[in-house]
Amino acid sequence: MNRVEVWVLAEAVQDLENGAEYYEARQPGVGDDFWDSLLADIGTLEFSSGVHTRQLGCHRKIATRFPYAIFYRTQTGRAEVIAVLPMRRDPKWIGRQLRSRR
Repeated sequence: MNRVEVWVLAEAVQDLENGAEYYEARQPGVGDDFWDSLLADIGTLEFSSGVHTRQLGCHRKIATRFPYAIFYRTQTGRAEVIAVLPMRRDPKWIGRQLRSRR
């Protein structure tokens, strides 16, 4: 099994912070659960990058506990997380987000 480095780009970190703030505002403590859960999902890319479906030029991994998707690109020895977006948003909005981050 090949192991790759996982890089989380600044825009994706901002997506995580936005998601954590959203959930924390609804119920205290859930923001931390969101953060921990999504980081764990991102961490699995170390061993599973490249196996997920491709959408809009990126691989898309669906988060396990929250309705979010992790969008990433693969390069030799590396997976770059470019976005962590809520799947309940308009697909056109998601497409615009991904196109703006290429």
